[in-house]
Amino acid sequence: MKTYSIELQRIKSMSNAHGLVRIQMDALVQPQSNQHADDEGRAPSSHLTLTEENARVLLIQLKAQLAEFDKRKPKSRF
Repeated sequence: MKTYSIELQRIKSMSNAHGLVRIQMDALVQPQSNQHADDEGRAPSSHLTLTEENARVLLIQLKAQLAEFDKRKPKSRF
């Protein structure tokens, strides 16, 4: 498995269609070595790094996209 270090620099836009949320963003993506001293015994995985400001923007936009999904869902008949 290839692993990457992903640094989110800016979120440009978000949209959803057909059950998928699409995010257009600027990010720095670099291959990551599979061996790290602090990851011994764990499966290799990619890492996403973002600033607190970008984390807040992402959270707000994800909440808005999920609310839009919920509006389209049929209401329960209970």
